[in-house]
Amino acid sequence: MPDLVERIEVDAPPERVWDVLTDWERQGEWMLATDVETVGGPAQQLHGRLAARTGLPLPGGRHVGILDTMIITAWDPPRLVEVQHTGRLVRGPGIFRIEPRGQHATLVWTERLHLPYGYLGELGWFLVRPFALWGIRRSLRRFAAVAAGR
Repeated sequence: MPDLVERIEVDAPPERVWDVLTDWERQGEWMLATDVETVGGPAQQLHGRLAARTGLPLPGGRHVGILDTMIITAWDPPRLVEVQHTGRLVRGPGIFRIEPRGQHATLVWTERLHLPYGYLGELGWFLVRPFALWGIRRSLRRFAAVAAGR
């Protein structure tokens, strides 16, 4: 499967972009229909664990939907964080790269998803991909606004 790569210019220095990006439990402020929690301790480090749930909102800010468990496999502040998606449906590496641009930065979000269920998974991805791209792009615009405002 080809990589899914999206990028956005952020009106904030790389260090601020990093801080907002890796504040996992506040990702719901910018990531569409998602809440994230750390699992088993701090996750601002290599081998930290995260659990994200994307779907319909519940009272209290949590969501019911797809569970996406992750392990941090690369940690290079303020340039790079990689996670390995380890869930049933969402598997493969997710890469967030911050490229400095003077006092600003570009955030590049890459997903290399490994699809389950063979051809059925490929068909499902073909149908879901436009919505996933829309959600990622919208989340990135929200991310840029949050990072610029902190």
